Amino acid sequence: MIIITGAAGFISSCLVQKLNDEGYFDLVLVDDFSDPEQNKNFEGKRYSKLVDREEFMGWLRENHLHVQFVFHLGARTDTTEFDYELLNTLNLNYSKDVWAACVEFGLPLVYASSAATYGLGEHGYDDDESTIDLLKPLNPYGESKNEFDKWALGQERKPYFWAGLKFFNVYGPNEYHKGRMASVIFHTFRQISATGKMKLFQSHRPDYKDGEQMRDFVYVKDVTDVLYFLMHHRKDSGIYNLGSGKARTFYDLAAATFRATGKDPDISFIPTPEDIRDKYQYFTEAKMDKLISIGYHKPFHTLEEGVEDYVKNYLIPERYL
Repeated sequence: MIIITGAAGFISSCLVQKLNDEGYFDLVLVDDFSDPEQNKNFEGKRYSKLVDREEFMGWLRENHLHVQFVFHLGARTDTTEFDYELLNTLNLNYSKDVWAACVEFGLPLVYASSAATYGLGEHGYDDDESTIDLLKPLNPYGESKNEFDKWALGQERKPYFWAGLKFFNVYGPNEYHKGRMASVIFHTFRQISATGKMKLFQSHRPDYKDGEQMRDFVYVKDVTDVLYFLMHHRKDSGIYNLGSGKARTFYDLAAATFRATGKDPDISFIPTPEDIRDKYQYFTEAKMDKLISIGYHKPFHTLEEGVEDYVKNYLIPERYL
């Protein structure tokens, strides 16, 4: 059996599809499962069992002999969440419990970290583990992820194989439930469908023009390819960046979305909401040498390739369901 936490969510449900496509069906999906809309993400996919998040640790203790791999991707991912107790419970303490169980039962573990740990990028975007103590995340979500990374590195007892993946700006199918946290591609498509136009955030820094804020956008299919690779690799434990390795502007992303719908770009700008303005990253770009060094050489989708696949094969068909 392969365990996937956060299975009703965005990346996890895409991983379920990837594993199904590769012939893996003995999957144990772990999540809250209280949101009927979000549960649509695993409809039509093949799996063995659904296990509630609160019951998972007890279930694992009773069934660990049948488990081959653990993907711990479940988390509270809202970067505007300021309930530290909630984030400590779901992102930090729950992850510690999963780690401890993998150590006790001899199970390999891949868990989700985040590029939000890098903050403003004062120390770059290099997944050198010696810099993790220096990082200053911009929000409580990023702090919770960085605290777990630091905790994991400090443990004397570790799973025989483990990897923490710093996801950059992931986009792709099954993110519709994320609301404000969904990708700009998703919001652009919705705005184009409704108005024929798109509004991006203005820049509030003189060194960046409006729309030229840059992020490392990575297609979710590339993310699941890396997860699948690590499931088989099972060596070279550590923390890894997972982005495309190429920063692109938000204008590029929105324009590519317009083109994928067959329309000319019509893009304007609005002020960045004040509640996130001083916590806003203007540039991220994953340094990907470390993952490449352990043997991962599959090319990533370009921004244009990923957007075209997402829009034409998922967003447009979804609109007419």
